[in-house]
Amino acid sequence: MNFTKSLQFNIDKLVGTLKEEEELKEVLKRKFTKKEFKVFVSKEEGKKEEEIAEQINDTQERVCELYKSACKKLNQEKIKKELVNL
Repeated sequence: MNFTKSLQFNIDKLVGTLKEEEELKEVLKRKFTKKEFKVFVSKEEGKKEEEIAEQINDTQERVCELYKSACKKLNQEKIKKELVNL
């Protein structure tokens, strides 16, 4: 999965350049819950909601909630600062 492309797509106002892939992955693992991380990665890889719901043993509605929650977190200034090189 390409974290850089996914983050550029999901972050509304990005100031600066994103860090390397490995660093981005570590920041996301720290800031997201385990389920949010799994759902975000799976959804960005193009998996269907039914498939993701099965994978995390939850409902499709919950998958949507987790994805929205992850995207909201990405747009918080505190997290955006950790994702970019200063």
